[in-house]
Amino acid sequence: MLDLSEKHGELIFSVRVTPHSRRDAIEGERDGALLVRLTAPPVECQANDALVRLLAARLHVPKSAVRIVGGERGRLKRIAVRGVRAVDVQVLAEK
Repeated sequence: MLDLSEKHGELIFSVRVTPHSRRDAIEGERDGALLVRLTAPPVECQANDALVRLLAARLHVPKSAVRIVGGERGRLKRIAVRGVRAVDVQVLAEK
């Protein structure tokens, strides 16, 4: 089960990122975090930018609604998204 919280109108959750993957994909959930694979390398914010684009597309929100609030330089990140419900993020983990 994803660890989700809401603060100031934003849904906050953890994401575990694996850069340099064969494809961009959301692979489910582990230890309360959404598992995300990205083709982008973890240099010059390329993986972070790819993560924001992927989450915005899958949650059907603009990129400006998705932001990284913690862990910008690590694999485990905290994400805040405006305009989504907890069930929307849960569905991503179940696909």
